[in-house]
Amino acid sequence: MSNFVFVIDTNERPLDPVHPAQARLLLTQREAAVFRRFPFTIILKTASTETTHSIQLKIDPGSQTTGIALVSNDAVIWGAELNHRGQAIKDSLHTRKAIRRHRRNRKTRYRQPRFLNRTREKGWLAPSLEHRVKTTMTWVNRLRKFAPITGISQELVRFDTQALVNPEISGTEYQRGELAGFEVKEYLLAKWGRKCAYCGAENTPLEIEHILAKSKVGSDKVSNLTLACHDCNQKKGNQPVEQFLSQKPDILKRILAGTKAPLKDATAVNSTRWELYQRLQETGLPVYVGTGGRTKFNRVKLGIQKRHYLDAACVGVVEKLTVKTTKPLLIAAKGWGTRQMATTNKYGFPIRYRTRQKAFFGFQTGDIVRAILPTGKFAGTHIGRLTVRATGVFEMVTIKGKVSPVRAKYCQIVHRVDGYSYAA
Repeated sequence: MSNFVFVIDTNERPLDPVHPAQARLLLTQREAAVFRRFPFTIILKTASTETTHSIQLKIDPGSQTTGIALVSNDAVIWGAELNHRGQAIKDSLHTRKAIRRHRRNRKTRYRQPRFLNRTREKGWLAPSLEHRVKTTMTWVNRLRKFAPITGISQELVRFDTQALVNPEISGTEYQRGELAGFEVKEYLLAKWGRKCAYCGAENTPLEIEHILAKSKVGSDKVSNLTLACHDCNQKKGNQPVEQFLSQKPDILKRILAGTKAPLKDATAVNSTRWELYQRLQETGLPVYVGTGGRTKFNRVKLGIQKRHYLDAACVGVVEKLTVKTTKPLLIAAKGWGTRQMATTNKYGFPIRYRTRQKAFFGFQTGDIVRAILPTGKFAGTHIGRLTVRATGVFEMVTIKGKVSPVRAKYCQIVHRVDGYSYAA
C-alpha cells in the first residue's frame, strides 16, 4: 500500500493525512487540487474546521540513509528513506584539495599557504556531517507544514567503535589500541609474516598496500593495510581485492579474515546524534529518545521486517504497531548545483567562469518532468530528472536509465528542483 496523502486546507493549515483512495475522490470531485507532488499533497478549495489527531514523527538517523515515519493511533501511515550525500561532499572537498596542492607544486606564481588563520565556531561539524543533520532537519520542517505533528521521537544511539572491532575489549585495552608498541610497518610485517600477502614472495622489498584502494574510498586504518611486493602492488592497482584474487579463493579468504569492517558510518552517527537532538528541540515540539537496542527489541517482538522507515517507526516505547504503508518515499539528496567552477589557463589561473545562468527554456537541472517523445529510439512517455543544456536538447534520467535527446518542447513540469530526487 502507498503512503497516505497529505492534506492542507485553503489557508494551508495541515489536516489529517488521508487514504490514497479518498484523496483520489476529492480530486475527481474537484474539491481539492494537487499542491505538491513530492511528498504528494493536496489542497482543499475551502477552509476547514476539522479537528486533527496527533501524529508522531519518528526518526532513525543513519550515516547513509535516515528512516522517517509518521505514526498515528499506533499505525504507520507515511514513511520515507532519506539517502544522504555525505560521501559525495567529502569527495568534492578532496578534489578541491588536490587541485590546490597541485597548483602550489607547479611552476606558478608563489602563494604563501595559509595556516592557523581560521577559527571554527563551537559545535562545528565537518561539511559531510553537517549535511546529514541539515537534510534531516529540512524534512522535519517540511513535514510539519503538511501534517499535524505533535511530537518527535529520535533514536539516540551511541556506537562503541572499539567493541565493534573487538567484542572482548575491556579495561585499559580501550586506551592502548591495536598498534600499541608498534610502528605501522613493523606491525604489518609481524601480522602478515614478512611476505607478500598476494603471492607469498619473501626476502623482497615490501610495500604498504591498501586492500580497499583510497580511490575507492578506502581508509588508512591499519585493518585496511597489508604488505605486497612491487609487482603485485602495481598489478592490483585500485581493483577490488575480490576481483584481483578471483582465481585464488584461499588467499582471498585469508586476507578478508584479517580485515575489519570500516567504522566510518558508526563514527558519523556518533558525531551527529547530539547535534540533531539539539536542533530537534529547537522546533518547540517535545522530543523523545530511544536506544538502538529498544528499537530492535520492538521490531523483533512485533515481527516487523527490517527497513529504515520501519526501524524509525519502532523507536521508543511501542506496544503495538500496524503498518499501513509498504511503499515508502525514497528520497536522495542531490544538492543544488551551486559549486563554483572556472576554466583555467595552462598555468592554472582562472580565465573565465562557467555561465551563471541555470534555467534554459523554462527548465532547470534537477526538475522532474514528463516528456512525451513522438519519434526516435526513446519514443513514448518518460518521467525523470532533467539535465538542461543551452541548446534546448536535454538529457533525462529515469528509473529505467538515461533518455537522450529530450527536446524542451516535449517536456511538461512535474516537480521543480528542490535539491532531491524521488522514487516510490
